[in-house]
Amino acid sequence: LRGPCFVSRWPPPMLLLLLSPWPVWSQWSATATSSGTPGLPHCPEACACAPGGQANCSGRALPAVPAGLSRGLRALLLDHNRVRALPPGAFAGADTLLRLDLRENGLRWVHARAFWSLGALQQLDLSANQLEALAPGTFSPLSALRSLSLAGNRLARLESAALGVLPLLNALDLRDNELAALAPGLLAGLPALHALHLRGNPWACGCALRPLCSWLRRHPRPAPEAETLLCVLPGRLTLSPLTAFSDAAFSHCAQPLAPRDLAVVYALGPVSFLASLAACLALGSMLTACRTRRHCATALGWLKGPRDPGPGSPNA
Repeated sequence: LRGPCFVSRWPPPMLLLLLSPWPVWSQWSATATSSGTPGLPHCPEACACAPGGQANCSGRALPAVPAGLSRGLRALLLDHNRVRALPPGAFAGADTLLRLDLRENGLRWVHARAFWSLGALQQLDLSANQLEALAPGTFSPLSALRSLSLAGNRLARLESAALGVLPLLNALDLRDNELAALAPGLLAGLPALHALHLRGNPWACGCALRPLCSWLRRHPRPAPEAETLLCVLPGRLTLSPLTAFSDAAFSHCAQPLAPRDLAVVYALGPVSFLASLAACLALGSMLTACRTRRHCATALGWLKGPRDPGPGSPNA
């Protein structure tokens, strides 16, 4: 082969790489190996990364969220691992993460600040774990969240403070938990919700189901799915479909206060207390002043003594 022909068949970057000393080759190889996928930066350790910012860490027996998360990530697949707990800032650095999959990890505890850096997250899957409770504010930072799955856990109660206000959430999966009712105000903080999966929970027929039944009437479901949503009457063994309860069935229940009424109560309560306290202090001050004046008058009369008898008095 002639020199010019040989050079023309190789791209200039490859020719420079071939002519480089051995340390350059070894450095390039080490960088490609540590990143998980050759040429793709910002890949977490022990994960395989793909173009587009997806890190596949599934089924690697990881005991914790891998280190090295960065802004290059768009999807993080951590399903089928051994992540039992999520500490504060567990996903620090992954500000642009859009999808997070944590299925089947045996997850038991999530700190209230575990998701604080995930303001752009849109899909979160926590299904098939062992969660029994969620701290207030757990999902509050996820303002862009659109899909949340908590199916297959051990949740006996889901407080509205745990979800907070999620204005864009349109799909919530609560199947196969231990929920007997939903906390008051939980659905009110999800204005965009239209897909709510509820099967496999021991719903208890009672006043606590009123918000849920009202939501179900406003969002009709397919017949097969609606028939499977049943609740148990207290003290009986009969099952009733949740969609069979009209608003009149809850007429004996106490009406919950509207947000406006609650605001009035919270505003007037401290004001009325302070006004009562001020009135008591003013009345006490007045009584004290009257007693002081009376005592002063008595003391002055005692100090002056009896008046001098006049010339016409019997004792003169």
